Amino acid sequence: MTPNRGILLKLGSVAFFMSMQAMIKAASGHLPPGEIVFFRSIFALPIIAAWLAYEGRLHSALRTQQLWGHVSRGTVGVMAMGLNFTAVAYLTLPDITAILYASPIITVVLAAIFLGEQVRMVRIGAVLAGLVGVLIIMWPQLQGLGGGDELRAFGAMLALTAACFIAVAKILVRKLVGVDPPSTVVIYASFTAIVLSLLTVPFGWVWPTGNEFALLLAAGLAGGVGQLMLTTAYTHAEASTIAPFDYSSMIFALAFGFLFFGDLPTAQTLFGSAIVISAGLVIIWRERRLGKDRSKSRAAGAPSG
Repeated sequence: MTPNRGILLKLGSVAFFMSMQAMIKAASGHLPPGEIVFFRSIFALPIIAAWLAYEGRLHSALRTQQLWGHVSRGTVGVMAMGLNFTAVAYLTLPDITAILYASPIITVVLAAIFLGEQVRMVRIGAVLAGLVGVLIIMWPQLQGLGGGDELRAFGAMLALTAACFIAVAKILVRKLVGVDPPSTVVIYASFTAIVLSLLTVPFGWVWPTGNEFALLLAAGLAGGVGQLMLTTAYTHAEASTIAPFDYSSMIFALAFGFLFFGDLPTAQTLFGSAIVISAGLVIIWRERRLGKDRSKSRAAGAPSG
């Protein structure tokens, strides 16, 4: 194990995923979400496939006895991406990043319900605190309902729904990696996203401009590199060591939001984010104390679904 290398890879993956989110935000005003999901997935796939082929794992990654499990996980992931890519058009990068932090909190609840995990007072308290933090973040957007700013409220609700789908995807991944390696989950998620997003062609795909196509290409490549770095990071360090660096995404969201869109976070966003991040860190700490190894499921995941 080389924890420092794992941490650097994790930070790199977070930076690439956030740059992907920024490029999708820049392209999302004119393009429908299904089309964005397609290009994000199809441009990421060659990087993932080439990496697996280089390591001699492509053939083994394609073998599975859980095909429909992977299709289910991929379908949920497509829903999460579509909702996320729609919401980012209406929200600042810090706001949508903060709302998506709800996904690990929701995952704890779903794991207790569907996987029978025992959740004691520490994690229950963290979940409740995290939900309060999410409400604080969303409150300014929700006040737009009936106040002339319905699009921001719509975006916030889409982002929270995306967080729920991401949480469901994490639960499905936990079951899949009990049999298959993370690389199998990643490549089948890409295949499923490409196929399902093509089904949205009759619902308003448009021909992208040169600038939009460049943004989509760059977003897909960034997503592929981010996934490669994420999966590799968990081969160098334990999940409990590098999982807290998920929350470095807020630093990149603040930087990219200001540099590319002129966005400044509100005090409520920062305060609510601090609560949600603290709750998430408590959950990570508690799961480490309980000996729960999330390395495989985290290696197969992605922030957008």
